[in-house]
Amino acid sequence: MAERSHRPVLLEEVVNAMKVREDGYYLDATAGRGGHVAAILERLGPAGRILAIDRDPQAVAAVTERFAGDARVQTRQANFSSLSSIVRQRECFNGILFDFGVSSPQLDDASRGFSFMQDGPLDMRMNPSDHPSAAEWLATAEQHEIRDVLRRFGEERYAHRIAWAIVNTRAEQPIETTAQLVALIKEIVPARDQDKHPATRSFQAIRIRINRELEEIASVLPVAVAALCEGGRLLAISFHSLEDRIVKRFMRDQARGDDLPKEIPIRDAERKPALRLIGKPVRASAKEIDDNPRARSAILRVAERLAVDREVA
Repeated sequence: MAERSHRPVLLEEVVNAMKVREDGYYLDATAGRGGHVAAILERLGPAGRILAIDRDPQAVAAVTERFAGDARVQTRQANFSSLSSIVRQRECFNGILFDFGVSSPQLDDASRGFSFMQDGPLDMRMNPSDHPSAAEWLATAEQHEIRDVLRRFGEERYAHRIAWAIVNTRAEQPIETTAQLVALIKEIVPARDQDKHPATRSFQAIRIRINRELEEIASVLPVAVAALCEGGRLLAISFHSLEDRIVKRFMRDQARGDDLPKEIPIRDAERKPALRLIGKPVRASAKEIDDNPRARSAILRVAERLAVDREVA
């Protein structure tokens, strides 16, 4: 029942920005527990369809069960990088939604190892069949690699000291639980710098590395644009600056069109832009943040497909 009570972020804003057609075909590429899917279904007619995918098999199982009686919903387990193989030739979507990052059900399940607030196995894999887990990676990664991951993906100022402590600790005993890693980090991060939980940045960085999250985002966005019908909407919800930076730059570049030298006299339309930016970035209202603190850092960007090219890379 806890999963059914999971609240998707920016729900009303997503459905409004999607401009759902009754007979449209939509893709929720990060289906989670189906909150956005349910909201889109409310605006679909009998001829409408939704394809709901997720890399987490638990999420796919939950969505499949939730909408088992609705023939308009199809589900698939897949990574972003598999999207091109899912989209059928000459088929297109009227809207595609990405809700990046880790979901609340994943955080709330201690056995998944995403949370520094609960003790559990140090796993962090969105798809448990992928390898390595966080514990496996920390057991073998070089100190400089751990340091670089903590700096790049977590912006952790004490990355060098934490990486050194991990390597020295694992020489004595393996780091296999979230509680072990949290205790190690707390020893390193000074109390004066603990404006947030001291393990926040490190856990984020390791999770991003284990799931190759930024690489997956960068690779799927061009495929998503190619899979949109003309006038179809691309929606992306990000939860931290690393994700949002990729989305922002991609949408901006696709709206700008061909990157030609400035000295070439050419009109903007001749640059063949693929997207048109829709409005300004959207953030959660104060009321939503009060109801759902996870929405605090969410930012939604929306763009619309201009040209049509049915070849999916």
